Amino acid sequence: MIDMSAVLAVFTVYIVGVVIPGPNFVAVAHKAVSARRSEAFALVAGIVLVNLFWASSALLGVGMVFALFPWLALAVKVAGAGYLIWFGYRLIAHAAPGSGIAGAACGVSAGFRSAFLQGVATNIANPKSVAFYAAVFSSAAPAHISMPTFAAMLLEVAVIASLWYGLVALVLSHAPIASAYRRSKAWIDRACGALIIGLGIRQLLSR
Repeated sequence: MIDMSAVLAVFTVYIVGVVIPGPNFVAVAHKAVSARRSEAFALVAGIVLVNLFWASSALLGVGMVFALFPWLALAVKVAGAGYLIWFGYRLIAHAAPGSGIAGAACGVSAGFRSAFLQGVATNIANPKSVAFYAAVFSSAAPAHISMPTFAAMLLEVAVIASLWYGLVALVLSHAPIASAYRRSKAWIDRACGALIIGLGIRQLLSR
């Protein structure tokens, strides 16, 4: 039997967490304006898949694992922050008008499979996602849940993440917005890169 109170609690926490802009949002937005719409949706699919992984881990007790092994949590945080800083640097380094993005997070016209893997890499190395699922998400779920409740929670994670990031990709991939991006590509890429680097640095300095 599904525990609807637990499902609702997770829904409330998750919908707030997913819409707060972070590395995933920036990656989707950049892909939407700089590549084909199908690639933006592929990147979204990669992000959603990793969200399901983190949600499953949280419900199965990853927060307890990090509490027992704080060095593991630190390693994940440092590795993720390092990836974000590298991601931002690549955006800035390839910000010249007409240049492509050779990095692992925002390649232009790199193909559906490559975009999907970019979404996976961006989210799995996203310290914000790790911290959110390990601390906030897991605390909203009961200590012991039935399989139907577990499945319902994962379903709502998949639906909410798909709808939100899919909407971002859909809106920003419209031709007028993409054209505006191309006219200001260098400045937008530098701004996105600086934002991502700032998120990585903030993660490194946070306790």
